[in-house]
Amino acid sequence: MRILLRADSGFARDALMAWCENNSVDFLFGLAKNARLNAEIETELAAAQEQSQRTGKPARRFKDFTWRTLKSWSCERRVVAKAEWTEGKANPRFVVTSLAREAHEARHLYEKLYCARGEMENRIKECQLDLYADRTPVHARGRLSAHTMRANQLRLWFASMAYVLICALRRIGLSHTQFARASCGTIRLKLLKIGRWCALACAASSWPCPLPFPIRPSTTPLTPRSPPRRPDEPDSAAKITPQTTLGTIAPIKTRKS
Repeated sequence: MRILLRADSGFARDALMAWCENNSVDFLFGLAKNARLNAEIETELAAAQEQSQRTGKPARRFKDFTWRTLKSWSCERRVVAKAEWTEGKANPRFVVTSLAREAHEARHLYEKLYCARGEMENRIKECQLDLYADRTPVHARGRLSAHTMRANQLRLWFASMAYVLICALRRIGLSHTQFARASCGTIRLKLLKIGRWCALACAASSWPCPLPFPIRPSTTPLTPRSPPRRPDEPDSAAKITPQTTLGTIAPIKTRKS
């Protein structure tokens, strides 16, 4: 089974990379830039700058080379550099890897393999921040986490289940709407967490959407309403119709005949 260890520059340490090399584990780590690395891509960076200034759009070049630190690394390793010019300034990035050049060329290795790490972290942040999987004082706006490990584990399970359900809603129910690529937080705030006003008529009740609702339908269908209470019915038998207002459920009794 092939294993690829992918991480940011904090993990680009000789001890970890040497262990991977000795145990047939591939790695792809970010590499912190420095003056020596920047000097390796001066030509590519100048070409990207010239193209960006000519077209008015960001431009990037890639370079594949073998590199070694002055003291900390025990051997030379493959480094892929992205020489990018964007928003009027240089934006160089570097990665170090054990993957072979024959199998993964420079652009594919950086854009498809390494950058996918950031997309994975975005999905974790959705569950953590949008669905409150991690309710530490910073993320929970002052609400502390539970005292026991089991309670925190249960909270994480609930948040993970909510994430799966919202992803299914986005994939199946919202695929042809403006929320097809929305984050979990956007769906929660703009679709699920809305206020409604219950309007009662003689034979039906309507639930019109608020004016700021982003996907408010042009007409709101009427739903059948329970018949009015007979004069001989006790008050305890009155029918209850729920009214939703900003996330709270307020019972409303139907009018008396």
